[in-house]
Amino acid sequence: MLAGTSIFCFAASYAVALLLEGSRLFFRSGVRGAILLGFGAAGFFDHTIFLVYRASSEPMPLASEFDWYLVAAWLLAAVYLYLTLHFPRTASGLFTLPLILGLVAVAAKFANRQPFAQTKASQFWGTIHGTFVLLGTVAVLVGFVAGLMHLVQSYRLKHKLPAAQGFQLPSLEWLERTNSRATIFSALALAVGFVSGLLLNLVNRSERPGESLPWNDPVISSSGALLAWMVAAALFSIFYRPARQGRKVAYLTVASFLFLAAVLGYQLAAPTVHGEGKEPRQGDKETRGQGDHAHIPLSPCLLVSLSRSFAANVAPTWYVVSNEGCA
Repeated sequence: MLAGTSIFCFAASYAVALLLEGSRLFFRSGVRGAILLGFGAAGFFDHTIFLVYRASSEPMPLASEFDWYLVAAWLLAAVYLYLTLHFPRTASGLFTLPLILGLVAVAAKFANRQPFAQTKASQFWGTIHGTFVLLGTVAVLVGFVAGLMHLVQSYRLKHKLPAAQGFQLPSLEWLERTNSRATIFSALALAVGFVSGLLLNLVNRSERPGESLPWNDPVISSSGALLAWMVAAALFSIFYRPARQGRKVAYLTVASFLFLAAVLGYQLAAPTVHGEGKEPRQGDKETRGQGDHAHIPLSPCLLVSLSRSFAANVAPTWYVVSNEGCA
């Protein structure tokens, strides 16, 4: 009940911010920017408090598929707030907020909330694995946003269309640099995440053989395919200079996002032996529709070291407020 209420609170704030972003296309307002930023910041604050509470209430903080999607949405929300503050006249929220709400929806409706058990020896590689896969995934999403904006902006300039009221976008040069850097950074981060995941699986094989993944598991094969694509895209961007300019770089980041979405969807649907035999927690069957298998995304364990002392002071008060509603 606590998780459902708080998810509704920050998702509703993001949804209102998206509606305000869309209103740019229809009318001008002198106070809309402040209201929009207020709703975005309120959603980000509620989102942060929810993650802090989750981290403080679990033996392994933020170590489930459910948490992984919410942390990815949280990082993307931070990017949205940065763009809104530094480029207040650009309509970046029309591209980033739908992705944020999509990640939250996947977490609430499809992701498994069962955390994955770990031993002390595997925590090191689990931390590296989860952190770098998460950063690589968010970099792909940022590149996708920049790619879409680049395609829209280039189409408008090519056809000499006047800028729509309230619909301004960054320059093509800035978008090209962002696309290229996002592609290279995501490939590097996913490479570190994939290799550390393999090492984590080797550690689990020696310490907890029943919880290790076979090398042909869908999670490993699909993650390897995604890494191969991202490395190829990064090399193409580095050594083929025209790929860093014009619409080619935008097409590359959009294709990377589609590949990432296909991999995540496959990992949500495909059965994996990881977690078999564990008793699902109450609420897992309602969340996923079936609780006898633990399906994991690119990161089987995301360990975020948040301050428990801070959570101990904030969480009890927030618990009371969240159960009274979002007012």
